[in-house]
Parts: sequence; structure tokens; C-alpha cells
Amino acid sequence: MRFGRLVPWLLATLLATPASASGAPVDLELVLAVDVSHSIDEADGRLQREGYVRAFRDPRILDAIRSGRTGAIAVTYVEWSAEDYQRVVVGWSLIDGKDAADGFAARLAAQPRVSQSWTAIGAAIEAGVAMIEANAYDGQRKVIDVSGDGVNNSGRPPALSRELALAAGVTVNGLVIMRPKPAWSWPPEPPLDEYYRDNVVGGANSFLIVATEPAAYPRAVLQKLLREIADAGGPPAEYVAVGGAGRQVAELDGS
Repeated sequence: MRFGRLVPWLLATLLATPASASGAPVDLELVLAVDVSHSIDEADGRLQREGYVRAFRDPRILDAIRSGRTGAIAVTYVEWSAEDYQRVVVGWSLIDGKDAADGFAARLAAQPRVSQSWTAIGAAIEAGVAMIEANAYDGQRKVIDVSGDGVNNSGRPPALSRELALAAGVTVNGLVIMRPKPAWSWPPEPPLDEYYRDNVVGGANSFLIVATEPAAYPRAVLQKLLREIADAGGPPAEYVAVGGAGRQVAELDGS
């Protein structure tokens, strides 16, 4: 991975990883890469953030973490938009129990949300790979979870960035918010679930979850994290739809 493409403050964050935890074994290294482009308004942005805060306080997440071989995962939360914007909101954190999970949720809740222009999915994937390669953990699995509500319109095509991730042994999962497209939009865009399936999601046990309305986002986040922590993915040609009307393929239990 070429670190020169990263914005300077992100590179500084990676290089500042404490050496004392080097090689700490975990079941999962997880990059939560969340779209903050202008198409996501303030209300929907709060739903995104609150979805993750609530999920890491949910006892089902702790049960899933404890069920792993080491009983621990490493997580970082990154907000992204344009090719040169990937902001580390909460750095790599070891979650091995309730105190650690609550601490991660509290740090995430305390950070301001910053909205930016453009949607660079490929750059977000590449930044996630760089963060995994530079962190202080040794995970049995490595996953980047990309969430967003639009197609790539800045930087490298995400399908090419996905290939870099797969070559590094990193799985890419997706969580999309489906929105009605205006009839006047040009050029016409493919359905976002199909776009993510064809250009973003890939790797071992990869999957895609679709929030068919913004209000369903917190529930979709919880279900996504449960699948990722338990390594319960599936073929990327299929997806789980959460919310109201939509082309629903399957529904997870327990929520």
C-alpha cells in the first residue's frame, strides 16, 4: 500500500500507533468507514452515528465478541467523503468487554460530525487497508465496512481499490442507505445495492446490508456488526434488506 496517497493527518495517526501493543491477537480487525458527504444531511448523519453508539452498548455485541477465540476485536471508526478526506474519529481500540465497548461508544458519541463534498469510496477502501496494515493488532480476520448512500464520484474506481484490499487479505462489506433517485438525475445511476454488490463488496464471507430507509440505519448497523463479529457473511450476490419496502432477500433474526 502506498502511504503517500493518504492525507498527512491520517498518516500521522497511523504512525502514532503505540508499539507496546504490537501484534496483540484479536479475532477481528474492523474498519468502520462511514460516508459523511453532503448527500447525508444532519438528521441522517446523527442516525448513523447513534446507530454505532447504540450497537456497541448492546449486550448482543458483547456476546458475539466473547464467543470468538480470543474474545477480543480491534475497531476504528473513520468518516470519509472526497478522495483526500478520511477522518479518524476514534482510533484503533481493543474491545474485550463491557468497559472497553462502553468507552468506545462514549468516545464516538463525544466527537463532532463534519460533512464534506464528494463521494470517494475507492479512497476510503484504500485508507482502510493502510490502517489495517499499520495497526498494532494481529487479527484472524481483517474487514473494512463501507457505508454510504451514493455511488463513487471522486478518485479511483472502487472496484480497483477492492482488488487491492482482496490482495491484502482484507474483506470489504457494505451497508447502503437506499434513497429514491430524482427523475431528472443525469447520468442515470444504477440501484445503489447493485452498485455496491458489483463494485465495492468482496472477499471471504463478504456481505451487503441495505437500509431501505434512513430510519432503519441503526437497526441495520446492529445486524451488520453481529454478522461481522460472528463471521456470518455470505455470497455478495445476496444481501439483507432492513426497513420498509424494498427488494428484500432475507431478514436477520433477533431484532
